[in-house]
Amino acid sequence: MSEYLLLPLAALPFPQIDPVIFQIGPLAVHWYGLGYVVGILFAWWYTKRMVSTPRLWAHDTPPMKPLDLDDFVIWAALGVVLGGRLGYVLFYDFARSISDPLSIFAVWEGGMSFHGGMLGTIVAMVLFARNRGINPWSMLDTIAAAAPVGLGLVRVANFINAELWGRPSDVPWAMVFPGAGDLPRHPSQLYEAALEGLVLFLVLRVLTHHAMKLKKPRFVGGAFICGYGLSRIFVEFFREPDAHIGYLAGDWLTMGMVLSTPMVLAGIWAMMTAKTPAKAAA
Repeated sequence: MSEYLLLPLAALPFPQIDPVIFQIGPLAVHWYGLGYVVGILFAWWYTKRMVSTPRLWAHDTPPMKPLDLDDFVIWAALGVVLGGRLGYVLFYDFARSISDPLSIFAVWEGGMSFHGGMLGTIVAMVLFARNRGINPWSMLDTIAAAAPVGLGLVRVANFINAELWGRPSDVPWAMVFPGAGDLPRHPSQLYEAALEGLVLFLVLRVLTHHAMKLKKPRFVGGAFICGYGLSRIFVEFFREPDAHIGYLAGDWLTMGMVLSTPMVLAGIWAMMTAKTPAKAAA
C-alpha cells in the first residue's frame, strides 16, 4: 500500500458535475438518461440517411425504407431498456434482485448492461425485420453503424455519475472518484467512451462509406460486435470489477471479459462469412 501513499497528490481533481441536469417537482432529467435518448435519436437520423443513399447498398438497392426506421425507433428503445436492465439483473445483480424484487424496476439508480441491451435490440431487430420482410442481417448492419455514438454518450454519463471507475493508478490523468476511497484511479469510463464510442464509430464509418461493406450483409454488424468486444476486453484491464462480483480468476479475469469474448468470435465469423447477395430477378 505504501507505493500509493503519494498518489493523491498527483491526481487530477474530479469534475463535480451534478448527475441531474434539471428537476421540475418529482421529475428529474439525468445525464445518464439523456445519453440513451440522444443516442437513439442520433441513430434514427443517421440510419435514415444511410438507407436514403442507394450507392452504399448491394445493387444500389437499400434493404429498407426511411419509414421503416421511423417505426423501428420504439422497438429499439424497448429492446435497449428492457434488455439492458434484464441483462444487468441476470449478469451483475442477481442476488440483490432475488432478495429485493422491486429493485429490478429502479432504473433511475443506474444499472444497465450493454450485453443485455445488445441482445434485447437484436431480438427487436429480428422480430421487426421479419415482420417487414427485411433482411435481418442488413437490419443489424444499419443499426450497428450508428450504435457507438449512444455507447460513448452513456459512458460519459457513467463518468459524470462517478460510477464504474477504474483501478488504482499513478498515471498523470488519474482521479480520486467520490465514493472510491482515497486512491487515484483510471478514468476508465472515458477510455470506454473513446474506444467504444468515437473510435468504433469512425471505423464503422470507413467501412460503410469508403469500403462499401454494407453491400455484404452482416459484415458491418460483425465489425461492430467484434470491435466492441475487443474494446471492452482491453478496458477491463483498467476498470475496477463490480464489488459484488470481483475477479472470476486471479486478479485479471472479469465478467465483462467473459461476456465479451463470444462477441469477438461471433463478429469474426460474421465478417468472414459475409458476401454480396445475388441480384433479385426483375
